[in-house]
Amino acid sequence: MIHQHIVASPKPGMSEAAFQDYWLKVHAVNFAAKIPQIKRYKIDLRVDWAGGRAAPLWNGMAEIWLKNDAEQLASLQTPQFLQGARLDEPNWAAFWNTQVLDTDARTIVDRMGETAPAGAVKLFAFVRRAEGLKRDDFRARYPIEQGQKAAALPGLLRHDVCTTRDGWYIVGEPRFDAAIHLWFESAAALDEAFKRSPAALLPADPALVETRYVFPLAFTEHWVIGPEARA
Repeated sequence: MIHQHIVASPKPGMSEAAFQDYWLKVHAVNFAAKIPQIKRYKIDLRVDWAGGRAAPLWNGMAEIWLKNDAEQLASLQTPQFLQGARLDEPNWAAFWNTQVLDTDARTIVDRMGETAPAGAVKLFAFVRRAEGLKRDDFRARYPIEQGQKAAALPGLLRHDVCTTRDGWYIVGEPRFDAAIHLWFESAAALDEAFKRSPAALLPADPALVETRYVFPLAFTEHWVIGPEARA
């Protein structure tokens, strides 16, 4: 199943709070969720954390699951997308700062299942592999090398590594090679993990990743469709 990530920021003049509220309560429910090919759908809203930037690149993320490439292509041709979700995007999002990445997900650690408990916070980051490192070598090394470090972090509930799908490399190198998700039982647990061992939380080995292209964000999650996939 394709696991798509879409990060976005508010249109000029719109506050983060208004942007997040519109995405979750209006766009997600009234437009995107009506696209029939979407099997699962989640909205992630940015929250402050100890390692966050004063001016974050993005303020929210949609996670969309689609069955396969054919279903994804079909979704982009539906009236629900063309005359609904797509037309609504300029009402709230700065489309020029939107980043999309299709991935294949792999769970490294799981102590919670598909639904985060109340109060949980997720650390998310896009990752770009080190220059000169082959794509397959990165895919083989990252889950083991970084996964072993992260597994020992206190308060960690789950760790997923989502590698960029092969189709994104057909016409050149994509901006990122992976998206990582690390769930913690609370914002305090995430902050403590960052203070104690930032290199275990986020990749810092220049032989593995381009550290200047690691863009972390902390999110709270909100299921719109799911966690069970709809038929």
